[in-house]
Amino acid sequence: MSARAGADRNELDYVLGQRRIVSVMGTVFTVDVRDLDPASAALDDVVAWWRWVDATFSTYRPSSQVSRLAAETLEIADCAPEVRHVLRLCREAAAISGGHFTERYDGRLDPSGMVKGWSVELASQMLRRAGSQHHCISAGGDVRCVGVPETGELWRVGISDPRDPGRLVAVVNAPQAPSPGLAVATSGTAERGHHIINPITARPPQDLASISVVGSDLTLVDWAATAAFAMGHDARTWIDAIDGLDAYAVTPEGDYWYTDGFEARAELGQVPLPTLTAWSVPATNRTAAE
Repeated sequence: MSARAGADRNELDYVLGQRRIVSVMGTVFTVDVRDLDPASAALDDVVAWWRWVDATFSTYRPSSQVSRLAAETLEIADCAPEVRHVLRLCREAAAISGGHFTERYDGRLDPSGMVKGWSVELASQMLRRAGSQHHCISAGGDVRCVGVPETGELWRVGISDPRDPGRLVAVVNAPQAPSPGLAVATSGTAERGHHIINPITARPPQDLASISVVGSDLTLVDWAATAAFAMGHDARTWIDAIDGLDAYAVTPEGDYWYTDGFEARAELGQVPLPTLTAWSVPATNRTAAE
């Protein structure tokens, strides 16, 4: 194991086997890359990108551009183009979701619901431009997979039971190449409690314990999961109407529902497996439902 460590925990950055593991944005990002050296300059660039995003968009750092915008000590015209782009994406998401997504939290500018998925999607694009066609990025519960882990295998993503995180309620299989890959994001109360507010009611949503959204673009999938959690049960019809998206939801009582296309993507049923975000299995073990 090789390691790089900064002065604080948020600077942790090390290589473990085929994985590059970095602490950033208040959580842990893992890049499992199968066709590049995880200690290569290409991965260094990805880590530097995430560090820049954290420094620019953090709502906890007074010096960040987002914090200065919120404090009205910086004009939007003087911000980085990426900041203007993300805020534009937030406005589009608010319109598409009927106001269930917002770039504000408790009255203050906070585009966090867009930033993580967007930054990971762009990191995957950076890796592909560097020559990687086979990688899986896990970022605080959000996952972006491209290609395959090995010949004859598939990337698979487990969806945890929010009432019992040691169990999986479903396993989503990445589509075989050629395909744009797989993106999965989960919103809920299991990890951080009631941290999402429904912008319409200004109250924490109560219908769902978690909802996992599946698609091929993590920018869309990530904010859609946030909006869908705020919508509650109304999210089922909304997700079904968006091409390329599906979802699996669990209620606080342990009931569940899923969208029309979800069953074709996944293995359903409670599975007593370790709480892992992503792993690979032989393709021959897949079920006919895939």
